[in-house]
Amino acid sequence: MKCKINRNAAKVLKEWLASDGVEGKMVRVYVTEHHGNHAHYDIMLDEPTEHDEIVHTDKDIDVLLDKREEFLDGVWVQYFYVPEEGFVITNTSKGHHHPH
Repeated sequence: MKCKINRNAAKVLKEWLASDGVEGKMVRVYVTEHHGNHAHYDIMLDEPTEHDEIVHTDKDIDVLLDKREEFLDGVWVQYFYVPEEGFVITNTSKGHHHPH
């Protein structure tokens, strides 16, 4: 499975991972709902399960993706400061995005 993270997202996620009380947790991208040919995504810190693939990104952050969920393969996690601050998770190979 594949996952990309932009520079801003990596910075914010590294701050999350450095917070107190998150030892042993990793970044998880997950599907919140399906709409036929596309899905909506969200992001959280979580512990790996037996269904996860740990995907290494070029930003030194490992991301948990559930191997059973085809819509997660190829997600791109971005973080923007304008027009509003927040994550935007897209998957161009599956076609939809969800601002977080």
